[in-house]
Amino acid sequence: MTDKLEGLELRSLVTEEGDLRLNLETVTLDEPGADEVIVQVEAAPINPSDLGLLLGPADIATMRAGGTAERPVLTLTIPERRLGAVRARMGESMPVGNEGAGTVVRAGADVADMLDKRVGMLGGAMYTQYRKLPAKACVVLPDGASAADGASMFVNPLTALGFTETMKAEGHKAIVHTAAASNLGQMLNRICLADGIPLVNIVRRDDQAQILRDLGAEWIVDSSDPDFQTKLFDAISATGATLAFDAIGGGKLASQILNAMEAAASKGAAYSRYGSNSFKQVYIYGMLDTGPTTLDRAFGLSWSVSGWLLTPFMAKAGPEVVGRMRQRVLDELKTTFASHYTRTIGLAEALQPDIVTAYQGKATGEKYLIDPSKLG
Repeated sequence: MTDKLEGLELRSLVTEEGDLRLNLETVTLDEPGADEVIVQVEAAPINPSDLGLLLGPADIATMRAGGTAERPVLTLTIPERRLGAVRARMGESMPVGNEGAGTVVRAGADVADMLDKRVGMLGGAMYTQYRKLPAKACVVLPDGASAADGASMFVNPLTALGFTETMKAEGHKAIVHTAAASNLGQMLNRICLADGIPLVNIVRRDDQAQILRDLGAEWIVDSSDPDFQTKLFDAISATGATLAFDAIGGGKLASQILNAMEAAASKGAAYSRYGSNSFKQVYIYGMLDTGPTTLDRAFGLSWSVSGWLLTPFMAKAGPEVVGRMRQRVLDELKTTFASHYTRTIGLAEALQPDIVTAYQGKATGEKYLIDPSKLG
């Protein structure tokens, strides 16, 4: 009988006392089933979507380090007003990490051909040294692709493609995107440039705008400019955008977008106290600002603000659309969908306070990659 595999896994726990505790636990994996594989994880990105489970609503300023260098323990306090959001997970030690890549080291009888293949994976619990999961949750990477190339092939690429598929399915002809200089935003720009889709990019600083100018983006608006609303109106008027994807969430940006869309739609039209007939949609898909979403409703009555999440989108889109999206990611893995990383860290490093402070800041252009084989 083959020996069981044993490795370390990063866990996040909300205690009954209202603390969040991060630590490394030893996990033992049984042999894979007939249609399962065990992958030695070599790369797993820290995405904003991972931080919601990893750190939750904890106060970063309260970090207390403990444990040992090899088995660190990091404890943070969750403000009492935020405990309601995580009460359902109290007492449950949860694995973290949406996606990753690595090499198949064991394979079940029905998928034996995957042994020793390098694969990308989507299925959670990726901040671990070994991951057992169904073979169908893995995609064999193209020849020459590294684990780092494949580690981020799901969440950001499929989200960016999901935006353009949503646009087509709902009958819009252009898109507005916030936090537009992010890794995801850069991918979306490359897709839209290649596919001829007008895209209005909203950024917060000129250095972010420069990233997009270097990519060839045409419509870039800086929300810190005094004349932001005027420039946003001009860009939306020029593109005809009636669909937006907002990574910020809180604050008044969604409202500003809707107002600019309404002003563009109403330009030259007959007055109606109900506003224009142009339907305007803003999807909130991120929480860079966790505060309330404020709507100054001067944009008529033909509008919607709602949430957008990749998994429900893929379920609704169906296997044909999702299969086409995945194939495009594979075909353009090192071009359109390339991710760039600021730093590669090990599992223990991921629990060092200074490093946590860095990656939880979600700074534009800074993306961290975890390599679970790194012991430092």
